[in-house]
Amino acid sequence: MSMWDVLPDSERQRWVLDPFVAVGPLRFGMSADEASSALGWTRGVEYQDVPRLGIARHTHVEAGLSLYFAAGEGLCGVAADALRGPQIIVEGTALVARVPSELERWLFDRADAREPLTELFNVPGGQAGSLTLGVVLCVQRAGDRLLTSPLFLTGDVLDDAYHRLPAEAWAIR
Repeated sequence: MSMWDVLPDSERQRWVLDPFVAVGPLRFGMSADEASSALGWTRGVEYQDVPRLGIARHTHVEAGLSLYFAAGEGLCGVAADALRGPQIIVEGTALVARVPSELERWLFDRADAREPLTELFNVPGGQAGSLTLGVVLCVQRAGDRLLTSPLFLTGDVLDDAYHRLPAEAWAIR
């Protein structure tokens, strides 16, 4: 597999999003050890601490996941890699490795059925997010294409997501 190859959906794990509660086997609030155990991670994890934010990021490149842990709060963010992360489903819609404009259209259509100004937001980099799903539709390069690499958040982090997580959470990878 080259660095730009995108794993087909048929070869990805399929997880279900339970907004603000769980992403697949991961429950928000879990400790790093509990999350590693739930995923069967025994090695291959890269760690980065961001002390000024009180955040630790654990990334497993092969699994296609980055997990964000807040001091005293546990798991507060899950980022799925567009190239090899699990496919995450909500309301019958796949959120990982999709064309950003198509998934944004789905978010906008979904918002039309809700009370005005209660559903959508954008982080300063321009990525769209859903307040009721707890997701930001970040993007990732796959050669000359961009694909969705969603970031799932707890309600506390979602309230000020752009300032609570490190800059690389929002950067195009």
